[in-house]
Amino acid sequence: MVTKQISVFIENRKGRLGEILDVLKGNSVNILSMSLADTTEYGILRIISDKPQEGKNALAAAGFSAMLTEIFILKVPHTPGGLHNILHAISEEEINVEYMYGLSVDGENASIVIKTSDPEKADIIFAKRGIETISFCKI
Repeated sequence: MVTKQISVFIENRKGRLGEILDVLKGNSVNILSMSLADTTEYGILRIISDKPQEGKNALAAAGFSAMLTEIFILKVPHTPGGLHNILHAISEEEINVEYMYGLSVDGENASIVIKTSDPEKADIIFAKRGIETISFCKI
């Protein structure tokens, strides 16, 4: 199941992240996960929230460059090779990973966020291979 992620272009300057968080808070958009990748001048903030469309709209109205991106949140078996098996499944079908980030805090449960080159095909492959997807968002 595809999930929508808010992607925000953000200038790398003092207070800019706080401004984005203020907008989301002011619009009752709850952040479930986020990743920030930066260079010396700018970055891409990726946010998984409970209300992605509302978050994107609020950020755009506040003057931020924001868009919705289709991603997957996948449960990863917490065993050696768990991630390898998932990536191998989509690689066999010639689907590229554009980016991913992960989370495992309790030593038992692990999840990754993954953006693929072909979300529709990846969704079919995940279902066929029994790779569990998670969606917390109202899409």
